[in-house]
Amino acid sequence: MFQKRIIICLDVRDGKTTKGIRFKGNVDIGDPVEMAREYYRQGVDELVFYDITASVEKRGIMIDVVARVAETIFIPFSVGGGIGSLKDMKRVIQAGAEKVSVNSLAVKNPEIIEEGASLFGSQCIVLGMDALKDESMSSGYRVVVNGGRTRTGLDALAWAKQAESLGAGEIVLNSIDADGTEGGYELKVTRMISEAVGIPVVASGGAGVPEHLKDVLTIGRADAALIASMVHIRGYRVDELKHYLHESGIPVRLKTGLN
Repeated sequence: MFQKRIIICLDVRDGKTTKGIRFKGNVDIGDPVEMAREYYRQGVDELVFYDITASVEKRGIMIDVVARVAETIFIPFSVGGGIGSLKDMKRVIQAGAEKVSVNSLAVKNPEIIEEGASLFGSQCIVLGMDALKDESMSSGYRVVVNGGRTRTGLDALAWAKQAESLGAGEIVLNSIDADGTEGGYELKVTRMISEAVGIPVVASGGAGVPEHLKDVLTIGRADAALIASMVHIRGYRVDELKHYLHESGIPVRLKTGLN
């Protein structure tokens, strides 16, 4: 049985980790490099770093932060936000990231997924997808970009399938409706997409208590659960969450990070 993963997301703005609700009301909560080191010590499986304003501000990713993180932790981490070209992907990977996440860029230029997968391997290319409930879409969910600010004409399920066919190696599926609310993941859309594609799906948005992780990894069929507020604000530890999942019969890696 494949092990399920816990992934921590650090949204970065102006070199600081920040957190908000539905991408609004963000406040700075710490240094991303120091936070990465601590979560690595606790045994997190992977980390995700999003430069949340890079696309809107039309600037590049903060390579210095990527490089400093790569020197600090020894687990996979991905980087998104401000990725505007294959050259940007290469810079991020050369700085030490194992994966590159594309969201707004992929919507504007889907071929970037195929080109990136061809050059760097599918395992390096992650589709970041922000989904919003919308009954006018065939799946019931619409793809939005620019941190939830801009609606697209894409149906979430159709876009997930297209991204897989283009070579994406993983999908990080974030529910705009649930993001930062700590009320639980959006299980319906997570399960829908998890069952429709053959690549790993990482559930994002809404985790507040350990039961939410169990639900999304079982009912939602996700391969991994991405968390933020639970550890940044509520004080849960990764090792405690993993033991809870283990005791709930969910296969997880219990020994990672530093002792």
